[in-house]
Amino acid sequence: MRHIKKSLTLAVAVGVLSTAAPAVAQDVTLGFVGGFTGPIESLTPPIFAGAELAVAHINEQGGILDGGTLTITSADGACDATAAANATDRLVNTDQVTAIVGGLCTGETIGGANSAAIPGGVVMVSPASTAPALTTLEDNDLVFRTTPSDAFQGQKLAELLLSKDITEIALTYVNNDYGSGFASAVTEAYEAGGGTIAANLAHEDGKADYRAELGNLASSGAETLVVLAYANSSGQTILRQALESGNFLTFVGGDGMVGDDLFTGIDAASVEGMIATRAGAFEGDSATVYAELATAAGLTPNDVYAPQSYDAAFLLALAIEKNGSADREGVSAALREVSSAPGETILPGEWEKARELIAAGTDIDYQGAGGDLDFDDAGDVDGVIVELTVEGGSFVEVGVIE
Repeated sequence: MRHIKKSLTLAVAVGVLSTAAPAVAQDVTLGFVGGFTGPIESLTPPIFAGAELAVAHINEQGGILDGGTLTITSADGACDATAAANATDRLVNTDQVTAIVGGLCTGETIGGANSAAIPGGVVMVSPASTAPALTTLEDNDLVFRTTPSDAFQGQKLAELLLSKDITEIALTYVNNDYGSGFASAVTEAYEAGGGTIAANLAHEDGKADYRAELGNLASSGAETLVVLAYANSSGQTILRQALESGNFLTFVGGDGMVGDDLFTGIDAASVEGMIATRAGAFEGDSATVYAELATAAGLTPNDVYAPQSYDAAFLLALAIEKNGSADREGVSAALREVSSAPGETILPGEWEKARELIAAGTDIDYQGAGGDLDFDDAGDVDGVIVELTVEGGSFVEVGVIE
């Protein structure tokens, strides 16, 4: 009897210890794929800084998965599908990341997704890939973006030009997924609104001389040149050589043209008043909160795609917390749950609040720095597009294009 009682006592003790044992913290690593070299190298550091800020906020407020540390490791996709495939393969198969922020250029995202992320079951959330091609990617619900598609940006750029009584343009675009998708969207909306595209010409990135292409564009007689390319590569060269030719009066660019590198070797006064568009920050509490957090951290709140990058990293962390482990499986479904109604509103920086609500089994709905993030079936979101203009040698935001 004594032995039976002793056995029962031990069994109860073990049961109590098992019940009372604290949860074990799990460290988590996110990956980041972006063009640290190549045509958007000047845009990438602030975008990465946005993701790093989200990670810092999470670790400052108790960490992830019962006190684990969240880290983010970067890889250079060089705005190139092949380079991004190699970079993503390293993150997925060597660094064993749970999820990835990126890529930035659409070719990066598609290249990395097809080669490594989709086969590895790794969710990618891009803050900057805007080409419509991403919408139709067969991705097993693993590829998302926190910025609107160029199908939307192209429509808004066309509407902006028509609202300024610019009814005839010459258009050139970089010959890749980003450029061709953007150009198609602009063309469709602009012509539907009554505008005339006098010349429409693809160009190859990375050339030193675009004078032949510019001659063809100028021969159309259009006085407005729309350039859908990159500030650190063909876009800058085309703009500089177009200014030298003196054949155009007005210059227009998309989001890829918005960067300080655009003005290298150019008299900024000569492009005063240049028009551009990009994804903007939602005007609401979430955007205000993010702006305050970014400013406090020494960042510029409206850096191109920095708010969307913050959202991508914060959302992935919320999804991993909701999923309850550092495992890759289940992150996609959890991502949809934490980003949409119904649920308690979570604003940028509110990690501790979110963690407590998730632990209590309460639904949450993250409202992003870049806007509402209710993903559709393709992983796309609505958003806002803002107008920019060049003033005093730099781009300044004019406002949301309604």
